[in-house]
Amino acid sequence: MAKALFNANGVPLIGYGSRGTYISTTGAPPEKLKQVAQPSDDDPDTTDVDGIEISDWGTGNKFPSTADKIINSVSVLNSGLKFIRNFTLGQGIFPVIVTGYDDNGNEVLKPVEDSKLHNFAKSRLVRRYLEKATRDYLKFGPAFVQHIPNADGSQLVGVNTINAKYCRLNVADKMGLINKCVVSGKWPDTPSKGEYTLHDVLDEYDPAADLQRRKWAGKIKGKSFIQVIRDSWSNNEYYSSPVWYSAYTAGWIEIAQKIPAFLKTVYTNQITWKWHVQIPYAFWDRKFPEANFASAQLRMDAINGFMDEIETNLCGTENANKPIFTMFEMNPQGKVEEQWIIKPLENKLNNEQELISSAAANSEILFSLMINPNVLGAGMPGGTYAGNQGGSNIREAFLVNIANAWLDRQNLLDPLETFVRFNGAPETMEWRFRNTILTTLDTGSGTKKLLS
Repeated sequence: MAKALFNANGVPLIGYGSRGTYISTTGAPPEKLKQVAQPSDDDPDTTDVDGIEISDWGTGNKFPSTADKIINSVSVLNSGLKFIRNFTLGQGIFPVIVTGYDDNGNEVLKPVEDSKLHNFAKSRLVRRYLEKATRDYLKFGPAFVQHIPNADGSQLVGVNTINAKYCRLNVADKMGLINKCVVSGKWPDTPSKGEYTLHDVLDEYDPAADLQRRKWAGKIKGKSFIQVIRDSWSNNEYYSSPVWYSAYTAGWIEIAQKIPAFLKTVYTNQITWKWHVQIPYAFWDRKFPEANFASAQLRMDAINGFMDEIETNLCGTENANKPIFTMFEMNPQGKVEEQWIIKPLENKLNNEQELISSAAANSEILFSLMINPNVLGAGMPGGTYAGNQGGSNIREAFLVNIANAWLDRQNLLDPLETFVRFNGAPETMEWRFRNTILTTLDTGSGTKKLLS
């Protein structure tokens, strides 16, 4: 509905339509996200928990909770990490014995006949462990794996990933060993007595041998033990930096956060008037003479209705290319009177640069994760980050991702190796992953299975 601003005599001074228009002020995101502290410093801050000196995880012990908020606020980062998790885990694991190598250097694998190991590999216990451990390993840096023994300590019966947000490590002793893990849902607040559990941490050098020594010493019964897995690339001894952290410190994640908020504000508050219709005052006196109306309000209502008809004629897809007819006359002095002027208003909204910056930020985040942006459909059609999004390029990039996952996979398999070795599995037994690989139609199938 069109509306107009009238003077005291009912004469319209300015009018505006309501179809497709919005009037507001423009703005920018009001708050800048604060920088997150480095997960582990050379001389970390510490927190005392009942006499146990704990190494803080970031400033104020807040790194995991803050990192989780950052990841959930950037769609490409969240999806990229989940993509890494999925291709790293593939289609699960199975036990094998490596009997040799073929002429191409590929392993010759012999399946292990032990049905208990096969059932263990396919169990929900293992699937749940792998999913949660990979989550924490990628999102926060380290993952904290709990080994649970039976009542007499002779066998391990459970392997469980404790949420990394609730785990903190003690400061290393004089021998440089980190030997305690405090688990509490109170972190980053300091837990009081009775609000945490304390677990021994297995020696990182050889956790399986450490656990075996504890068994021989009779120190297994009634306890559970933490095996920490991490990527050591960051050189942080307590809490390794996650793979995406370099994109954060470089500022790309903050750019990826700000651009959607900026564009949302712009689109919400942008003035989008389409037409400027200029009508002379004399027209209203002829079209709606004051003498024809009992009150000024009735005259204003009539004028508003007329303006609605004008707007209806100008707006809407059904009126595309539709003409509007107006008449005017010349006064005795030769000047135009009652001439309407209808001008289209230029739309100044152009956010092409912001969209380019957003695409660049998305690409830089994926680069930090070592993901080819084309695999996730993030390739740009031109410019610095242009790439070929063809099927072959995507397949090759995916194969590179799987090849690069080897070390992460071994880190994730270490606790399972500790578990089965402690329970008597043969030393020659190893774990391998299954992968489904996309192929071209000329190979006779759309997918094929690979072992790695």
